Amino acid sequence: MPAFPGVDFIDFDSLLSDEEKLARQTARKFVDERVLPIIEQCNRDARFPLDLLPEMGELGFFGANLQGYGCAGMSNVEYGFVMQELERGDSGMRSFASVQSALVMYPIYTFGSEEQKNKWLPALAQGTKIGCFGLTEPQFGSNPGGMLARAVRKGDRYVLNGEKMWITNGSISDVAVVWAKTEDDVVHGFLVEKGTPGYKAWDVHGKWSLRASITSGLAFNDCEIPEENRLPKAEGLKGPLMCLNQARYGIGWGAIGPAMACYQTALEYARTRRQFQNRPIASHQLVQEKLVSMITEITKAQLLALHVGRLKDQGRVDHTHISMLKMNNVAMALDIARLARGVLGANGIVDDYCIMRHMNNLESVYTYEGTHDIHKLIIGERITGIAAYV
Repeated sequence: MPAFPGVDFIDFDSLLSDEEKLARQTARKFVDERVLPIIEQCNRDARFPLDLLPEMGELGFFGANLQGYGCAGMSNVEYGFVMQELERGDSGMRSFASVQSALVMYPIYTFGSEEQKNKWLPALAQGTKIGCFGLTEPQFGSNPGGMLARAVRKGDRYVLNGEKMWITNGSISDVAVVWAKTEDDVVHGFLVEKGTPGYKAWDVHGKWSLRASITSGLAFNDCEIPEENRLPKAEGLKGPLMCLNQARYGIGWGAIGPAMACYQTALEYARTRRQFQNRPIASHQLVQEKLVSMITEITKAQLLALHVGRLKDQGRVDHTHISMLKMNNVAMALDIARLARGVLGANGIVDDYCIMRHMNNLESVYTYEGTHDIHKLIIGERITGIAAYV
């Protein structure tokens, strides 16, 4: 399979450091050589390629922008390029890395005790342990403050009851970062380990999206969680929202990947597909218009991602910046997938080409980690000073 040439219309690479280019190239090579040859079959089989985890850990893809504990210590921009390339392979690949990094390792790193960090972070970084994040419930998604999960103090333990839904990696995880309210109605985070009595996980089947990803439900029935498994520095809804902010940042970069893959597929197809007097369809005005629209939107998304990444590395990013990044770039990628499908005509619906797989995956990405409309409301509150969530 030929190496991906990249998509760079305005000499975007001139804005990058050698380290940033190296991080991107490392992930790009991994995706070209290890992910793309197998991912269509994984999508058909509804199977995540677990055998790739040790290599991903060795390359430093998990917790890449964290410092110490066996993590790669990348900048946020370098981490963004890793997410971009993984999602160019498949949203399921980036989802795994996002959850492991931003929703499991980040809360342990930020809110955990030194003992919790030493126990979990090195193994999670290596990919020898897997984690998941339990916030969304069957009854509450966009309104996490309404969660029903409860953790009641009982001596030196908490008794956890509740249910979580749409959990990436749930059934294969060694540890779940679970958010629940205590008796005083305050949200706390708990590390629920695999094998805890009363803890059950099951997989969601019949998905037309994120098929090469494991999606689960979690149930907790009188699970006794020791005090040492509570995240000591996380109190209130701010904790899980900070985690979601980290994940949304990675998604904003990640969405550029499938957009580039769909654009490149459409471009190559348009150059070689011949119709009407044996001319390539790339010579048609309407096809060129589609291709120009695609590369323009990708270029704008690249610049937005890079600027937000620079702000994050400088400690100046606001959560509303990240909402705009996620909102814009995922919608952009979904639009490009649809345009690319049109360029390919009937061939666009078969998995000889990547487009329908990416399009279906992006329908989920459009919704999770804050729906498209919720991010509009977040930005709307920032610019008007008025919350419009109710």
